[in-house]
Amino acid sequence: MPRVLIADDQALVRVGLRKILEFEPDTEVVGEAGDGADAVRLVGRLQPDVVLMDIRMPVLDGIEATRRIAAAHPHSRVLILTTFGLDGYVYEALRAGASGFMLKDAAPEEIAGAVRIVASGEALLAPAVTRAVIEEFARHPPHAPHTPPAALAELTPREREVLDLLLQGLSNPEICARLFISDATAKTHVARILQKLGVRDRVQAVIYGYENGIVVPGPP
Repeated sequence: MPRVLIADDQALVRVGLRKILEFEPDTEVVGEAGDGADAVRLVGRLQPDVVLMDIRMPVLDGIEATRRIAAAHPHSRVLILTTFGLDGYVYEALRAGASGFMLKDAAPEEIAGAVRIVASGEALLAPAVTRAVIEEFARHPPHAPHTPPAALAELTPREREVLDLLLQGLSNPEICARLFISDATAKTHVARILQKLGVRDRVQAVIYGYENGIVVPGPP
């Protein structure tokens, strides 16, 4: 049963999210936070599986709160809730360690489903999120070339093929179609790639790839 902490500075939003999640028999809301600093404190005390995190909050914003939670409590995964869509705020939150994002006006079943996905240890695997990160890197390429990390040499030739497609923002079904492999095989390759690169999910893998010069973004 996923244990969830809701972090939002608007009490009405917190009430709405609590009602959505409490309607789910397999989800437990363990607490609420009205700002980012309170969220960090409560994560340390309550140890939730998932933090539903707003981006714009007083005292400490959601991006810095996410960064602190990811560093100190990696077992508590952050799902960003935003009204701003795929913008720089979401991009920075993903770089800070968030495991995905949802729009606040998403359907209740979509929010509940997203919590279950993130609680299971996966990222929210919407290809649009990955591609938005890629587009952001294309707009802001690194200032200097990077030497490919040593971990890259640990990948098998097939894993490198899968990584290249993952870095293009392809979903698992798209990778399967491109390489003529089964879904189970694709999942195994992705899991091994994440382990070898030392990243938590495919979105973090994309960020890792671009920041370490594994791929170079094309024109925006």
